[in-house]
Amino acid sequence: MNCYGRLSLLALASVASIASARPSAPAHLDSRGNNEACTNGKAIYITSNTAQNAVVALPIAQNGSLLVANGASTATGGTGQSAVDSTGADAGPDSLFSQSAIAIAGNYLFAVNPGSNSVTMLAIDAQDATKLTVVGSSATLPGEFPNTVAASDKYKIVCVGLTGAKAGVACAPYSSSGIGAVDALRPFNLGQTTPPAGPLNTVSQVFFSGDETTLYATVKGNPAVNNTGFLAAFPVQNTRSSCHAAASVASTGVTSSPSGTAVLFGSNTIKGSTNLFVTDASFGGAVLSVDSAGKASTVGKGVIDGQAATCWVAISPATNTAFVTDVGVDRLIEMSLTDASIQGSPIDLSTFTGGDPGLTDLRAAGSFVYALSPGNGTTDAAITVVNTLTKQPVQHVSVASLGLTKSAQGMAILV
Repeated sequence: MNCYGRLSLLALASVASIASARPSAPAHLDSRGNNEACTNGKAIYITSNTAQNAVVALPIAQNGSLLVANGASTATGGTGQSAVDSTGADAGPDSLFSQSAIAIAGNYLFAVNPGSNSVTMLAIDAQDATKLTVVGSSATLPGEFPNTVAASDKYKIVCVGLTGAKAGVACAPYSSSGIGAVDALRPFNLGQTTPPAGPLNTVSQVFFSGDETTLYATVKGNPAVNNTGFLAAFPVQNTRSSCHAAASVASTGVTSSPSGTAVLFGSNTIKGSTNLFVTDASFGGAVLSVDSAGKASTVGKGVIDGQAATCWVAISPATNTAFVTDVGVDRLIEMSLTDASIQGSPIDLSTFTGGDPGLTDLRAAGSFVYALSPGNGTTDAAITVVNTLTKQPVQHVSVASLGLTKSAQGMAILV
């Protein structure tokens, strides 16, 4: 049975009409040699970002649905904390103004602890993806309010973005024993407070390039005061050494502000190229090209009508397109990886979900997207599962029973 074998004949008919309208997605293989378009995830992970921070794990069934009853919560040993909005109140949803508050590399997971200025490493059990074990001690960071994390399985490096009064990026090696010594802060002069006031003028995301030889960071600007956001690129050093110095991230990098962008937020690397898909909360999404020096330029941008703030993105391996979410609108927008043009009509989820206030973090695996709505304090934190081939929601589940509230942030997926 191929990767479409589980779809109904009706769904296949709708897929056929979509496929005739644009080229089929190229096959990409995961680390095990499997076609990613056919490989469903095993589990998703979200941070609670509460006073006693925890990672909530939800297993994924073979049909792509979430098994909430089998979910589990594991304390990080660190402290969560919310940023503040323009009134000084705790932010939420979008409590950290970031994408990737949690990241996976191999069989390890990393989660930031904004309230204790640390990052925790956890091992994922090979037999039970919801069973997590803290590895070593949480690593103390040389800055304030960590809100995003990235890890390189290839070079065994973890890097954290911090967006408080001492903002920037810090990195450390890791091993099966835990996180090693954290290096000096690569500072960003944001003039922020701790906790930060935003979402403008804050670090958005740190992430590695597809070949893991560059660490990127997206940083939001503030158009109201003519402060433009930027992309920072830090090369990974000593990548060919096996006998001497371990790989590390350069202490200095290159920053660029691609034309037409202002509030860079969530990002994904585009396979088969050095391009990036990024969201921009001021208009929608863009495709960026990054040259060999690390400088980014705009290839194409898509303006989303009726947006509140388009901030998070996941690329579906089944459709080879980007899906973006909006914290103020309960819908998904599908966009091209070539020029960020909008593909088809918005996927309105409001009737299916009963009116979630909006969506934040999301991840994709196989033909499914998993999108988090942390709620607003009166509505439950919930996750909506959408089939990216049929463009239809297939599941909407509350995750409040697992301790997730409007402060929940970040999502990672194990495939």
